[in-house]
Amino acid sequence: MYDMIVVGGGPAGLTAAIYGRRNMKTVLVIEKSVFGGQIVNSPKVENIPGFESISGDEFGDKLLEQAMGQGAEATIENVVGVEKKDDFFVVKTEDGSAYEGKTVILSTGTTHRTLGLPGEEDLIGSAISFCAVCDGDFYRDKTVVMVGGGNSAFVESALLVGIVKKLIILQDLPMFTADQKLQDQVLGSGNVETHVGTKVLQYVTDESGKLTGVLYEENGEQKTAVCDGVFLAIGLVPENSAFAELAEIDGRGYFVPENVCDTKTPGVFVAGDCCSKTLRQVTTACSDGAYAAIHACDYLNQR
Repeated sequence: MYDMIVVGGGPAGLTAAIYGRRNMKTVLVIEKSVFGGQIVNSPKVENIPGFESISGDEFGDKLLEQAMGQGAEATIENVVGVEKKDDFFVVKTEDGSAYEGKTVILSTGTTHRTLGLPGEEDLIGSAISFCAVCDGDFYRDKTVVMVGGGNSAFVESALLVGIVKKLIILQDLPMFTADQKLQDQVLGSGNVETHVGTKVLQYVTDESGKLTGVLYEENGEQKTAVCDGVFLAIGLVPENSAFAELAEIDGRGYFVPENVCDTKTPGVFVAGDCCSKTLRQVTTACSDGAYAAIHACDYLNQR
């Protein structure tokens, strides 16, 4: 029986584990794929306080090392559900394991929606990015393609136009859906080329596997956008449906926390990018994890 079971081993979950152990609670972190979360896909991160520059993979390793150094336990398994039993919870995994905890912190994160094209997974983290703040500087004075035309795409584009030599925006809809103010800010730049009603067909690479462009269709005609990198801003996918009985979920699938991190189920807390929020960054995820752990500790101490 653990005091605290953390579902998700990204910055929010690992920060929660650190704070839980600092308060002398037994902690288990269950992560389904890679400890560190999506930040591990960024080869260079320069917006984390205390690190002038660090790779996302290294930062994830440091978080895990710190949490385990404090005494947290960690395992790689896919959580498929959480069941409330009397005054504790049973966390069930895909392979049939079950773990008991007095509290549960759901820090399940989100997954960036991708195009699902051949070779895409191999290019993510090198030539395909999701975060202009994290990776924009890699493309200084180069040409990049932004796939997407909503607010997220234009927020990212607003950062990129001041960095890159040329920004090519490809939108699948017949018009951009971003707020007009954002559109005016981006489209008023002299280094932006736009195409609507498009469909991205293929990532173009050279013999070494390096990205050289994007093949797309526009008005029935196939064209190639020559570029050095691609940013995808076509949505995020939270994976919270398995926990809908424990925590309120909005229409987009995000947790709706009460009082920062509380849920409708006493003893269950939420943290990080899986929550409805306005800013999804490493720093805000860590903040959420700290709040969730402290709230969980207060709950445990009052039992």
